[in-house]
Amino acid sequence: MESEFRRVAKGKGGDNGGGSGGPGALWFLMAGSLLFLLVLSQTVFIVPAGTVAVITTLGRVTGSPRGAGPNFKLPLLQNTHRFNVKTQVRPERFGSLTKDLQVIEATATVKYALRPQEVGRVYAEIATLDGDVYPRIVQPSLLKALKSVFSRYDLVTIASQWGSISEEVEQQVDTELSRFGYVDVQGLDLTGLQIAEEYRAAIEEKQIAEQRLQRAQTEVRIAEEEAKKFQTLSQSLDEQVLYKLFLDKWDGNTSVVPSFPGSQSVPVIVDAQP
Repeated sequence: MESEFRRVAKGKGGDNGGGSGGPGALWFLMAGSLLFLLVLSQTVFIVPAGTVAVITTLGRVTGSPRGAGPNFKLPLLQNTHRFNVKTQVRPERFGSLTKDLQVIEATATVKYALRPQEVGRVYAEIATLDGDVYPRIVQPSLLKALKSVFSRYDLVTIASQWGSISEEVEQQVDTELSRFGYVDVQGLDLTGLQIAEEYRAAIEEKQIAEQRLQRAQTEVRIAEEEAKKFQTLSQSLDEQVLYKLFLDKWDGNTSVVPSFPGSQSVPVIVDAQP
């Protein structure tokens, strides 16, 4: 009886040991699936539209920037760094001295876009984060161009030629940034000019005086043109032409008809009756 009991107990123990292999295989399968998903997540990455990704291998930029869509990289060895290449619009409030040492304040709104093919060079040389592109690349060149342009004009000229100066600043910014080739300037607007109140009246008076001067110069030119026309006409008319013009216009009722030019005859009196 005792040996039979031991045999039955041993059999039950063997059944339990065989049954424990089922859960172990399941856990192994789950662990393998998780590992596969982890490796896949480190291998495949998605680049959103309007951005490009820089690939670094152990900290060094490798290959060309990756465009929008699914991309692949080596897990654990490579990392991705995304940069926005869409048009950015950034307002910049600034202050500057004019040629006559007056302080002005305004807002420069610059439109620019990072060049996709230069993103790798940007990461390697100047900015490892997308948020560093404006303060490290665009802003310094923008402020330099603003101060360079405004220092060449006096306050009155700046106030009266605001539009043309805005175009000049845009060209200067584009020239500054073209030296490095990181970004493209797509536009620049200057708004919100602020100057000291005591200079506003002087600027308005100068503008009024310039308008009056232009009006007077226009009137002088018109008078000169009329004088030239009259002089030309008077030189082209001789006595015979004037006599012909008189006869063409004579209505037959004029009392005195002038004598023919060059003749010794006296003027003809027509219908001298009172």
